Amino acid sequence: MDSPNPLLFELPAHPLPLTMMEKSEDIESGKTASVDSSSDFRRAVEDPAMEKRVWRKIDLYVLPIVAMFYLLSFLDRTNVANARVAGLQTALKMTNKEYSIALTVTYVPYIATELPSNLLLKAVGPNLMLPTMLTIWGIVTTLQGVVKTYSGLLACRFFIGLFEGGLFPGLVLYLSYFYPRHKMNLRVSAFFSSASVSGAFSGILAFAIIKMNGVGGLQGYNWIFILEGLFTVAFGISAYFTLPRSVDKCWFFTQEEKNYVNARLLEDEVRDEAGFSWREVIEATKLPQVWFLAVAYFLDGTVLYGLAYFTPTIIQGLGYTAARAQLMSVPPFAAAFALAMVCAYISDHFRCRGIITIASSLLCVIGFAMFLGSKSQAVQYGSLFLSISGTYVTAPTLSAWGSNNAAPQTRRATAIAIGFIMTNSGGILATWLLGSLSPAPRYTKATVTLLIFSVLMALFGAINLFYLWSQNKKKAEMRKATTKDQEDPGVGNHSAWYIYNL
Repeated sequence: MDSPNPLLFELPAHPLPLTMMEKSEDIESGKTASVDSSSDFRRAVEDPAMEKRVWRKIDLYVLPIVAMFYLLSFLDRTNVANARVAGLQTALKMTNKEYSIALTVTYVPYIATELPSNLLLKAVGPNLMLPTMLTIWGIVTTLQGVVKTYSGLLACRFFIGLFEGGLFPGLVLYLSYFYPRHKMNLRVSAFFSSASVSGAFSGILAFAIIKMNGVGGLQGYNWIFILEGLFTVAFGISAYFTLPRSVDKCWFFTQEEKNYVNARLLEDEVRDEAGFSWREVIEATKLPQVWFLAVAYFLDGTVLYGLAYFTPTIIQGLGYTAARAQLMSVPPFAAAFALAMVCAYISDHFRCRGIITIASSLLCVIGFAMFLGSKSQAVQYGSLFLSISGTYVTAPTLSAWGSNNAAPQTRRATAIAIGFIMTNSGGILATWLLGSLSPAPRYTKATVTLLIFSVLMALFGAINLFYLWSQNKKKAEMRKATTKDQEDPGVGNHSAWYIYNL
């Protein structure tokens, strides 16, 4: 069990707030719940059996739903790559440029909705907002399977982006309602790694679904959209009944367990604000660590979406048939999932987000260098194991790292949203890099660009690591000269007692 915070014993003897906020309002009854006493808080934090039980329950009841949300998000956004290989581009008579435009159209509303949706999440309630988003984009994905024209495809891609846009930053923020900072990376990686699972799963699904070519007068690529979209709709509807709004609403917790989790979340925070504040939105934009990581997010987004959208096409360019290319895309994504989970455990256990970011970025460098420098089909295919694994380790690590080092909640929500706005801006660049600016099958210009971006990812990871380390040194000196009670309320991550996660 983690060692109790020594500052814990300075807490007042009056009832403590229940959640990471100053209060947790019971939405249905309007009542405010609270932990029984500070002595209960101390006993809870010192209870190893409780410590193990509560996180296991959240891992069992909440995390799988979150992971499935993101798997379906990634699957429904990127299955256009499998559909392209299965005949979409030919059927709609699209040029490579028009294909890139179709992908880009997805990201315009996607980026525009990320910050407002994250700020709305708490007000609307994640148990309502997230399933609604999932259900609506599932309907649009299904309709994408019956479009007959290029303009129809563009309309569908726009609305998929509109309703998916707030999901990933929303899920990261949602998990921060349940887990302390040092437990976040493993959980974020667990649900983000479902993206790599979707990369593998989509290849297997596409291989099977395209055998339905001709059924109902539709081509195989039509059925890819229809069947995967219908499953998303069904899961979205079921999530209304399974996704808890907050710790206080977790049906699987006893009251004692709710008190324990909320006490741990409170211990992890520094004077959180009770509601939305535009001042905190602006404050988030002033944090250097937000912008160091924002650059890394953009770089990694370009690499990530470049590989997500074009891996089947890249493999087909190595000489494999369309059906074979679908299957050959599975192993690199499966390897990425395994490595991401191992690195997430290391990152959480040793609290070394920066080192993992640098190492995984360098893995991408090696992969792209291999693809660029070799003419061997086997080596080029093998390089995908390194580049895909590297970027699928980097992305969740950056997500957890950014979430870990901004507080209070509105400031954190804004920081997370900024990161994902930059990630998806990189996605726009990726659609053009491999879509029409760099010819297949070698993709030389794109590969050189992605190699350079991978080097820069490692560099900005190192810059952020050094900055946070230097700030922690300054905070250590500040703690010698002041007490926690002397700080102004609402300082959040600027508090001398808020130690940045490295």
